[in-house]
Amino acid sequence: MSGAANPYPLGLRLAGRRVVVVGGGAVATRRVPALLDAGADVLLVSPELTPALQAHVDAGRLHWEPRRFAPEDLDGAWLVQVAVDDRAAAASVSAAAAERRIFCVRADDRTAASAWTPAVTRHGPVTVAVLGGGDPHRAMTVRDAIRALLGERTGALVPPPVPPRPPVEAGAGDRAMGRVALVGAGPGDPELITVKGWRLLTEADVVVADRLVPGLLLDELRPDVELVDASKIPYGPSRTQEEINRILVDRALAGKVVVRLKGGDPYVFGRGGEELLACAAAGVPVTVVPGVTSAIAVPAVAGVPVTHRAVAHEFTVVSGHVAPDSPASLVRWESLAGLRGTLVILMGLKNLAAIADTLTGHGKDPATPVAVIQEGTTGAQRSLRSTLGAVAADVAAAGIRPPAIVVVGDVVEALA
Repeated sequence: MSGAANPYPLGLRLAGRRVVVVGGGAVATRRVPALLDAGADVLLVSPELTPALQAHVDAGRLHWEPRRFAPEDLDGAWLVQVAVDDRAAAASVSAAAAERRIFCVRADDRTAASAWTPAVTRHGPVTVAVLGGGDPHRAMTVRDAIRALLGERTGALVPPPVPPRPPVEAGAGDRAMGRVALVGAGPGDPELITVKGWRLLTEADVVVADRLVPGLLLDELRPDVELVDASKIPYGPSRTQEEINRILVDRALAGKVVVRLKGGDPYVFGRGGEELLACAAAGVPVTVVPGVTSAIAVPAVAGVPVTHRAVAHEFTVVSGHVAPDSPASLVRWESLAGLRGTLVILMGLKNLAAIADTLTGHGKDPATPVAVIQEGTTGAQRSLRSTLGAVAADVAAAGIRPPAIVVVGDVVEALA
């Protein structure tokens, strides 16, 4: 494509259509969520994946071929995104796409690509895409200005666009200090991040993101932002907390603005406290930005208020990731069985049968209503209503999988 020619803007309707993504690293982690949001049939070709991409595979949202690219992978494809930094490998994908007349986006070389991904902002049903003539910084600046204008017109409190930060210049022995922000990204809907959290994302040089953060937020990062996938796949491979702490401290000491982006709220069954202590020990300043916790938000969007007049005057939130009979459990399940209010259980799907048996064994009525909500506030949300005595079997039969919130109590039927 000639560098002098203006690109032709077009909105692609990809629902049900095959899109091939070559590469399984940070770039693919940023780009895949938008393709899934568009309903694309995504084929991911890469010998290895980041934990966040593996989570999409495990959830059945895309198909993964764990190998290097072959030209036949493009058969039936409408679009290909090359997310590798090996120029020779990227060029071979481009050539195969050109032979088949398939548009090709390249992360390594925009001038060699036949299509560009614009800087995007989403405002409800409105999607704004900006092309900056090949300059991603220009596109981001214009995109952010439009986002701010949309916020003004609709009454939303959207911060003004933040220009790209100049590189830090520091001599040996006089390194500039950066900072860390622990930001809660909310329960899954990208629009549920706070205004302050989004503003800090626009300022970030480094983003260290968990598996449960909304992927579309990553799609809006500046192209020069370092994305560190700190995903913690339940019962699977993960970065150790010590390594995450080290990354936060090292990047901040190097003068970077670091955002630790965490699903929900940084302190609700997250390790935000440990990360703050590690930064404080190293003398790194930390800002904590609360997030909308799934413990309250997910039941709400599923039609379950955690409290309701004349039904429940209290609610208790517990973690169910440790079995009730484990010596490591810090939860007094026998006491919870006697509460009259609402019980909200996070990370409890694996141990749901044991939890239900423990509660009923200590006097909780097996007929107590229960709601289980999978991937709440997202397009993949699923809900199941049952009773305490039957919920484990019903969840297994329905194929409900993590992440899911379990709500126990009469509030489940309060709005029914």
